[in-house]
Amino acid sequence: MSVKKMETAGGEKDTFDAVMSSVGRVKAIAQKRFESSKGSHDWDHTLRVYRLCEHIGKAEDVDMEVLLISALLHDIGRDHQDSSNGKMCHAKKGAEIARYIIKALPLDKKQEQNILHAIRSHRFRSTCLPKTREAKVLFDADKLDAIGAVGVARAYLFAGEVGARLHNPDIDVERVEPYSREDTGFREFKVKLSKIRDRILTREGKKLAEKRHAFMDAFFKRFKVEYEGVR
Repeated sequence: MSVKKMETAGGEKDTFDAVMSSVGRVKAIAQKRFESSKGSHDWDHTLRVYRLCEHIGKAEDVDMEVLLISALLHDIGRDHQDSSNGKMCHAKKGAEIARYIIKALPLDKKQEQNILHAIRSHRFRSTCLPKTREAKVLFDADKLDAIGAVGVARAYLFAGEVGARLHNPDIDVERVEPYSREDTGFREFKVKLSKIRDRILTREGKKLAEKRHAFMDAFFKRFKVEYEGVR
């Protein structure tokens, strides 16, 4: 059901209440799983993605129940990836975990499969591409939280979590081992964050990405100048 119908049709109130009840149940379960998570991919990140999904979803006429549940569960496998130093894909693991959570919800088979697909396909570094409207919105929301002012902050937060140095101008960022001392915030910008704007899929997401990208690009240009002691 589209968000427009949920918000405007008085006869749909019971359905709206049921949707929000399912979302609330998932939120309570998901939040507990982030109690010991690292800051760059913690519950706060999930809530920011959730709010971006609400924003973008309204413009894309999606199944909001599917979208919001997917948002709450999209990083539920992240601790497995971090503990393996990136060897395990958190999107795939997250879909496996989510399957057991959503089976208790009053969802039809198509909704369940859509949620699992959205979680599996939300990762930037993945061969599983988002195909449904809901998966595309989740992909965009997650990527938008990786760029702009918040994205810069998270890049350095993650670098601190893995013990990376501030910067190293003498390395080839494409050859750096992830989760290593050279996995810096600037490296993350070069190999991933700078490319996100051109990967955004939805119309509303593209609008949001432009300003976030511009801020982030200006920041890293200034960062390099200051690091070299020029200004």
